Amino acid sequence: MTTETAANARTHNVTIARAAYDAYVTKDRAALEALLAEDFHFTSPLDNRLDRETYFRRCWPNSKMIEGFDFINLVTEADRVFVTYEGRNADGHRFRNTEILTIRDGHIVDVQVYFGWSIPHRAPQGGFVDQAEHGSK
Repeated sequence: MTTETAANARTHNVTIARAAYDAYVTKDRAALEALLAEDFHFTSPLDNRLDRETYFRRCWPNSKMIEGFDFINLVTEADRVFVTYEGRNADGHRFRNTEILTIRDGHIVDVQVYFGWSIPHRAPQGGFVDQAEHGSK
């Protein structure tokens, strides 16, 4: 693959990633369905390698609350796009996550989500949240 072709592929992958997030904002399930491969899988701290059908059943209803995404990072590496964003819900809640999208042949085949924090952060600057108080281990 030439440098120009690789650069074009990376640009195309970022466009695909942005379109997936936009589908949540515009509530356009058909647009998202067109972007996800038939063998798509989704993993998060709460979901272990969900298939496409389970992903839509479990995750798509969240689109009702999504108002927007502000992208902090969109970084490409080979067939992956590393995305850090601040999301905004219709109820005013804001949050930050990082996701790794793997894209092949113009379709998203895998998403790994790493939850971030609520905005504003629960801990004071320079401080932390006591895990014992919040049931975490």
